[in-house]
Amino acid sequence: MKSFGYAAQDKTSPLTPFHFERREPGPKDVVVAIDYCGICHSDIHQARDEWGGSIYPMVPGHEIVGRVTAIGKEVEKFKVGDLAGVGVTVQTCMQCDNCKAGAEPYCTKGMVGTYNAKDYDGELMQGGYADNIVAPEHYVHSISPKLNLAAVAPLLCAGITTYSPLKHWKIGPNMKVGIVGLGGLGHMGLKFASSFGAYTVLFTTSADKQNDALKLGANEVVLSKDPAHMAKHTGSFDFILDCVSAPHDLNAYLNLLRLDGTLCLVGLPETPFTVSPFGIITNRRSFAGSMIGGMEETQQMLDYCAEKNIVSDIELISYARLPEAYERVLKSDVKYRFVLDGKTLRG
Repeated sequence: MKSFGYAAQDKTSPLTPFHFERREPGPKDVVVAIDYCGICHSDIHQARDEWGGSIYPMVPGHEIVGRVTAIGKEVEKFKVGDLAGVGVTVQTCMQCDNCKAGAEPYCTKGMVGTYNAKDYDGELMQGGYADNIVAPEHYVHSISPKLNLAAVAPLLCAGITTYSPLKHWKIGPNMKVGIVGLGGLGHMGLKFASSFGAYTVLFTTSADKQNDALKLGANEVVLSKDPAHMAKHTGSFDFILDCVSAPHDLNAYLNLLRLDGTLCLVGLPETPFTVSPFGIITNRRSFAGSMIGGMEETQQMLDYCAEKNIVSDIELISYARLPEAYERVLKSDVKYRFVLDGKTLRG
């Protein structure tokens, strides 16, 4: 199946137009013509090989929304013309305990990502900075027409990445929850934690983000560079979701957890952390991590967003502005997610 998109040819060159082929759709596959694709910070990490092991040429993108153009003969959930989304996962074994429990991203055989990965047959996967994608029905999601489709795209990664841990740790009323960082992940974490009824605090290094944070659902904003401001919250949080992808001090946030509180990492800095053992043993705290959610949970999140009218705050851009977008993401100069407009892609 002929495809066209933008690809990184190596870790130092900018993304450029790229013609390639995807596999022909099988009986359980869905083909989606891509209307919108979000730009995730992990796209930049992988395109620039900052985590190691990147495979080139690489078409990034795993926040994909579009319309179904073809289906295999065994597909049951979709018909041609339906709105559909594809996220981070496109293949898992479906046989291990984790897959059977609906936790496909934690597949013991290994989750196959939408891009920068090879499937179980050895075929290189290419992502959503492109005009189309083919994926098994199980990994394709139904999208409500109620919402701004461009603003729905980041829900397939930024949305589910924050929704999943908040649900797993049963965040709700009468809980105090912290969100670290107001970027693509953090702004969704704020929206969800607030919608779940928690008292929600945004931690930021930027005083000029205070008004935005309050509009997005924060009850309070803490400047993390101010030791006195941080100290006021010592030992008071049930849960803190760390959404920052740049190096920072985790110990400062561990100290804010109450008895049995949890600090959960969803941001992915390229350098390892140093954690004080006293920060963990004090108050019997937990330091945890979370990836995206399983396929059923992702659909639940999309349905919840349609019900509550929750989408990402985005800046819609053309493919010609990809280099600019990457540099601005690194400077945190976007409110709060770039989304590529498929109408500007020319093959």
